Amino acid sequence: MIPSTLDDLRRFAVSHSLFPKTTLKRALARLGFVQADPIRAPARAQDLILRHRVAGYRAGDLERQYARLGVAEDFFVNYGFVTPALQALMHPRPDVTVPADDAQPWPAEWIKRARLLLKFVGAQREVHPREVDAHFAHGTVQNFWGGSSNATTHLLDQMHYRGLLRVVRREGGVRIYAVHEHARGKVSPSERRARLDALIDVAVRIYAPLPGPSLSLYVRRLRYAVPQWHHEIGAALLRAKERLAHARIDGVDWYWTPETKPSRRALPDRVSFLTPFDPVVHDRARFERLWGWVYRFEAYTPAPKRKLGYYALPLLWRDRVVGWANLQSEGGALDAEIGYVAGHAPSEPGFRRELEAEIDRVRAFL
Repeated sequence: MIPSTLDDLRRFAVSHSLFPKTTLKRALARLGFVQADPIRAPARAQDLILRHRVAGYRAGDLERQYARLGVAEDFFVNYGFVTPALQALMHPRPDVTVPADDAQPWPAEWIKRARLLLKFVGAQREVHPREVDAHFAHGTVQNFWGGSSNATTHLLDQMHYRGLLRVVRREGGVRIYAVHEHARGKVSPSERRARLDALIDVAVRIYAPLPGPSLSLYVRRLRYAVPQWHHEIGAALLRAKERLAHARIDGVDWYWTPETKPSRRALPDRVSFLTPFDPVVHDRARFERLWGWVYRFEAYTPAPKRKLGYYALPLLWRDRVVGWANLQSEGGALDAEIGYVAGHAPSEPGFRRELEAEIDRVRAFL
């Protein structure tokens, strides 16, 4: 079935992304990448994403099971959790800084410090940034946001991005590092092209169906994943537009991977609160095309200027995003403040019942 209307695309977007719930390991393997965000309102983004795709998922399960799942924290199109297969496509990265620093080459002094730090981490096997700081005490540097941060912590971030270190777990939200070695060897031109095509396919599978401008946006964000091949991304985008399945609807070209099977089946009567980072609503341009209203993430917007709320969760009813929810959890109680695009709740039978059921599911998840 090839989508021919926006209704088809809406059903496609929801049914493809919100696949039947499975185990955590299988869900991660199917997705390949889960975006992370530290804000808890009422839980972290990675947990809010996974609760819709993993049977019996509870807040914090990914962090608790991280070590045995075999996934890694890394940059893809954003920062998050990646499978070993996806990480292998991106590494080894060259000695450039993390993306927020515009991927500049490392200064000679950094290279010298990194070698010493790598030796120290190897001897300790696992290190907390506090241990590294106590050993080296390099002072402070300007961090990405203009403030001051510890230079050793900053260098640990850089080495993690480059792939010299891996995050083995977190303690109180703080990354614990160990040495990481990626497969070395020269990558041939044909293999580079194949890897770039594979990386694009992962992104498209996660966020499909994608309108043309959004496809370009996600592909160009691969400069974070593979800065060593940034000059080849434009050609990879052109190949993608030839390779991917696509259809032109209302004057816009939409893309998805060839093996993905769009469906016209009706979606169940179900309410879902989605994190702003959920693949269903992640692309704001696609959001506006599919659901006809403007959604904005307002956590960093001054409170008086917010229209939806600090961490408004898009409210999905069947295949329509009809409003938003602001959730607060205190002392075991869950308070839900609901807003609707139309100014009132949908009148269809079953909506109120399903809304209460979703609130109960969130309460259990927390």
